[in-house]
Amino acid sequence: MRRPGDAGGGPDPRRESVRGLHQLEGYLLWQGETATAREQAEAFADRLPWLTGPQREEVVLAYTDDRLEVSRAVICRIADRARELQRQYAARYRTLQVRLLALFLVAVAGSGALLRLLGDTG
Repeated sequence: MRRPGDAGGGPDPRRESVRGLHQLEGYLLWQGETATAREQAEAFADRLPWLTGPQREEVVLAYTDDRLEVSRAVICRIADRARELQRQYAARYRTLQVRLLALFLVAVAGSGALLRLLGDTG
């Protein structure tokens, strides 16, 4: 059975587009982080004028790698926390939906009972 927006049983083009845009955004953000890490590594190495050319490049690479490792760890922690919050909010939203449905059903039942009582007395 085909779903709306499903062209010939393949993936939904809109979902694929959104997924692709998210991947592109992540790639561009990481490229920016990489460039920033490299710039900071270069600035750090500039404060060590006694390094030879190969030593300087080794310091720049090590600094950049360390910085990107820290960035990756921070991003993973943020993503984990975002997923945790999403689960918590989804559970709270579901609880709220159930409570509102129960309240609605009680109100409908109460209204029906009240109408029945008023109809029996009149």
